[in-house]
Amino acid sequence: MICIGDETPFDVAAREALLDVAMGPDRKLKSSERLREGQTPADGLALVARDMAGDGPARLAGTVRLWRVLAGEIPVLLLGPLAVAPGRQGDGVGGALMREAIARARAAGHGAILLVGDPEYYVRFGFSASVTAGLAMPGAYEQRRLLALELVPGALAGAAGMIAAPLAVATNGALEAGVAAGESGALRWGAALLPHAA
Repeated sequence: MICIGDETPFDVAAREALLDVAMGPDRKLKSSERLREGQTPADGLALVARDMAGDGPARLAGTVRLWRVLAGEIPVLLLGPLAVAPGRQGDGVGGALMREAIARARAAGHGAILLVGDPEYYVRFGFSASVTAGLAMPGAYEQRRLLALELVPGALAGAAGMIAAPLAVATNGALEAGVAAGESGALRWGAALLPHAA
């Protein structure tokens, strides 16, 4: 039986080991990783799947996290990495994690989720490249794999420019230092482009 829940500090070592196995030794060289450095996941959006089968302790079967980023000037979430333990791949663990992450992000009032991944997999959850043509990732990536899901229709209308980490989140883990009230009362985040692997 698989149980989806919040990641805890006790999951860190198992999550890192799972990511190493599932994503390979080059996982930390990816452009998405540059955007996550120095940050913590968005509140309530670091999830794990636990395999509750057997008499022993639950084992980590999968993980997904969502992070605050800017799509040009629009605050959005970046999903990743999504990983499933090799012995549980094909069992629906990744799908269950995705559905829960999307539901939580929508319930928390986020407007959109970005990710870099295989369109053939993520289209089932509503992701597409139709609204990401004006966006770019730092470092190397394939444009066809830069996908988005608008949780609020039109949330990415006019989105253009480099995807970047919010300044405050990238520097101290808190939003208040990088958030300024605009004339309309909307929030605007300062952005600092983090270095990336060539």
